[in-house]
Amino acid sequence: MRCFLFFLLLFPAGLYAQEKKPLSADAGGRLTYVPDERGNRIPDFSYAGFAAGTESIPIAGVQVTVPACAGDATRRIQAALDYVAALPAGKDGIRGAVLLGKGVFEVAGSLKIKASGVVLRGSGIEATTLRGTGYSREDLIILSGETVRRLLSPETPVADPYVPVNALKITVQDPGDWKAGDRVVIRRPSTAEWIRTLGADHFGGGVTALGWKAGQRDLFWDREIIAVEGNTLLLDAPLTTALDVSFGGGTAARQDMSRRITRSGVENLRLESTYDLSNPKDEDHRWTAISIAGAEDAWVRQVVFAHFAGSAVRVQESARRVTVEDCLALEPVSEIGAERRNTFYTNGQQTLFQRLYSENGYHDFAVGFCATGPNAFVQCEAHLPLSFSGAIDSWASGILFDIVNSDGNALRFANLGQDAGGAGWAAANSVFWQCSAARVACDRPPTAQNWAFGTWAQFQGDGYWDQSNEHIQPRSLYYAQLRERIGDKVQGILLPVTSEASSSPRVEVAAELTREAVHPALTLAVFIRDAAKRLPLPVTESGKSIDQLALPSPEKKKSADAMTVRDGRLVRGKTLVNGERREVPWWNGSARPYGLKNPRPHITRFVPGRSGPGLTDDLSSMTDSLQKQHIVAIDHNYGLWYDRRRDDHERIRRMDGEVVPPFYELPFARSGKGTAWDGLSQYDLTKYNRWYWGRLQEFADLADEKGLLLLHQNYFQHNILEAGAHYADFPWRTANNINQTGFPEPAPYAGDKRIFMAEQFYDVSNPARRALHRAYIRQCLSNFSGNTGVIQLTGAEFTGPAAFVRFWLSVIGEWEKETNKPVLAALSTTKDVQDSLLADPETARLVDLIDIRYWHYQADGTTYAPAGGRNLAPRQHARLLKPKKTSFEQVYRAVREYREKYPDKAVMYSGDQYDSMGWAVLLAGGSLPVIPEVTDSRFAADIAAMGPLSGLQGLGNPSVGYVLAGEGQLTPATGTWEWKIIDRKTGRVSTTVRKVKGGLPLTFKALESEVIWLKRK
Repeated sequence: MRCFLFFLLLFPAGLYAQEKKPLSADAGGRLTYVPDERGNRIPDFSYAGFAAGTESIPIAGVQVTVPACAGDATRRIQAALDYVAALPAGKDGIRGAVLLGKGVFEVAGSLKIKASGVVLRGSGIEATTLRGTGYSREDLIILSGETVRRLLSPETPVADPYVPVNALKITVQDPGDWKAGDRVVIRRPSTAEWIRTLGADHFGGGVTALGWKAGQRDLFWDREIIAVEGNTLLLDAPLTTALDVSFGGGTAARQDMSRRITRSGVENLRLESTYDLSNPKDEDHRWTAISIAGAEDAWVRQVVFAHFAGSAVRVQESARRVTVEDCLALEPVSEIGAERRNTFYTNGQQTLFQRLYSENGYHDFAVGFCATGPNAFVQCEAHLPLSFSGAIDSWASGILFDIVNSDGNALRFANLGQDAGGAGWAAANSVFWQCSAARVACDRPPTAQNWAFGTWAQFQGDGYWDQSNEHIQPRSLYYAQLRERIGDKVQGILLPVTSEASSSPRVEVAAELTREAVHPALTLAVFIRDAAKRLPLPVTESGKSIDQLALPSPEKKKSADAMTVRDGRLVRGKTLVNGERREVPWWNGSARPYGLKNPRPHITRFVPGRSGPGLTDDLSSMTDSLQKQHIVAIDHNYGLWYDRRRDDHERIRRMDGEVVPPFYELPFARSGKGTAWDGLSQYDLTKYNRWYWGRLQEFADLADEKGLLLLHQNYFQHNILEAGAHYADFPWRTANNINQTGFPEPAPYAGDKRIFMAEQFYDVSNPARRALHRAYIRQCLSNFSGNTGVIQLTGAEFTGPAAFVRFWLSVIGEWEKETNKPVLAALSTTKDVQDSLLADPETARLVDLIDIRYWHYQADGTTYAPAGGRNLAPRQHARLLKPKKTSFEQVYRAVREYREKYPDKAVMYSGDQYDSMGWAVLLAGGSLPVIPEVTDSRFAADIAAMGPLSGLQGLGNPSVGYVLAGEGQLTPATGTWEWKIIDRKTGRVSTTVRKVKGGLPLTFKALESEVIWLKRK
């Protein structure tokens, strides 16, 4: 009795059991579910996978073969995929397979499956290797249709006061014209009341920045209506979180999913990435092997992955009914931290990952942000993982881990709290079934439940536990549920268990087991490698060879005119460069959906495995968008810090590498050695981040193609002044690199809060730091040696001393002399530094543009001009000197003064209210004015040929025309002129044209909202 009481004290019944088992099976394996008082029950996970488990993955016939050959095979393989994509689909929806021959195929770009019914197949996992080369980090294979959700009707409320977990029907308030076959999206709002109930509005410390906010974690289910009964819609798959009117209920809307691709896959080959063999933590190589988005009924099978930094397979939120099976992921190469080695990852719905083996991953089997499932991992093993598998972000619901083994780490359905950027409750209504791990965490979130059956581990959490440390039947919950739903037409394939586990075997059984014990157990890895024996895929070369088909000609790139300074104006060819500018964000942000509304473009922002605005920008699409918006320049500086955790402005050393995206990349490479304050390895300031510089170069190439430009800020002063957190992760900080920069450690935080490192940083008398600065400046130049559309500036927020700028210019001069290549160098400093360097012929000759950025004439005519080299940031100067605003006239004055004093140099204005002073800059003869796109395309070319007019606010050229503001008198050259009005705000040119005769005095008076354009007829 004492033992029994002791057991009850250690393991209270309410913690580990319920009165009624939520799920049980009889001797024949038939499942019985017991819902809770509100009707919630364990979800049916058998709807996960290709065709929701109702049919086997098809075997496509070979339509075209691609033999291996030396060099980049991207174009040849892509041409084959496109050829099959253009073929008609059969009755089974399959167009055919591209068969890769035996050998190694090097792929410098990405291979894209963009149509339904297209399969990429190798000749075997040991016969065909696709090797991703280069430093781009781009996905090796992208299987994707349209990813945008297109609604066809307004949202209508769900009428049911409560729709329980595993519901297959909902009732809507508006019957509308719903019909079977309609695609519907069901939305569950994330209300403030629900968030408070979860305790997710606040994770401690009295700080709510990471707490969930209403509307940030809405749940979405993509479903098909299989029948309509009055106002009730019957769905093709269950819901995995309850819809509760107390928490906002739910809505339904029809959607168009016709642009998603279906019945396409990748199979029977090895995928690998090249990497820097000298750095086991190298990250300038391929991150994701296969990305699946905008797809349905897709698959990956019989594939081996090696050396990827991020994911072997990543299923995005716009994909559903995907199967990934019989795959091995080996030898990942990356830093050890978050967003790396998420080996088999899903953020989609109804995805099935089965018979998978991964080694040395981080989150080997992972479910992401608000994934609504059901999603299942069946018979999977993580060997020596570096972190846990399970739900890794907020509120993924309907997850099944079925016979999953984390060999040496944990499985977790838990409350992650502030980790992962405030993930909070990560899993709901999810099941561990016959799993093993060093530790299993199964917690119960408010309003939901998590269950664990037949678990072998150390245990943690207040979820439902049953039959721990026991082998249970059925062996697989997924296959038992599937069999009950569709019968025996789909058979499960599981690693066989050939012996018994009796504690009292018969003598002859013990003898047999003893004989077998001399042999290692059959491993899942070996079982997976033998998948081709169980299901051989056709590898006979048939159909056409790609060498028999005409490859499409490479697209010829157009090129804009070279950008130069001509007659003191920044031009491309004969056209003045003008338009808006955008500064890149350099701290803050979120890669979750709520953080992607109206994002600013960026060149070196990186979100692993995800591309698009606010993520890793697609530079081609981004530059097209800039053109359409008349944004001509990106003002780029490196990030204040890499990791979004530092947005909290703490100065602490992080205890791990659980970094949070988006990552604002930095120009230096990680060394793979030591540990920096952000938990990743230290930097090597003598080596450069190839991805970072490659992205900048790609943008510069596109800029030269499309008439844009890059304002390249070499440095970012924010790291070395103001808040101490700015310096905490700074690569130059001695603690964060392997180069012995000699800055004092511990960091000398003033008042244990502020940092004043500018003087030391800009002091190039230190030999070691001088050499590092010189090499870095040369890297800034060499990276763009083939581009004209790049303007080099010393640094963002630069208020440093003249001596450092002199050094910077001397390195530019040295590089120009060595390479015989020009650099467009802008002098962007405080006024005193600017004037002193321009007064020195030796430094002045190296300056092409004068950027008025850190000083201005105030509206009353006085000068706001903080001094350089005073170890204060621009806003610190502003707090002391309290500048007043400038005006149109004063901006005109500043630009005009410097244009007249230095007529061979372009003058741009980036100071107070620069984005609303473009016409003042233009009329003063300045460059890069922020003006709207003028509707007459001849305007930009005409003004490039005009010069400032004496005594007038305007530009003119007697052979071309005049642009005038304010009021005054002008005698245009003889001839006939057209008088047009340009709206300053819109750039619209008036359709009413007034004729003016030249050679006679002309009195004009332009409104403040317009400029006058006199154009020779």
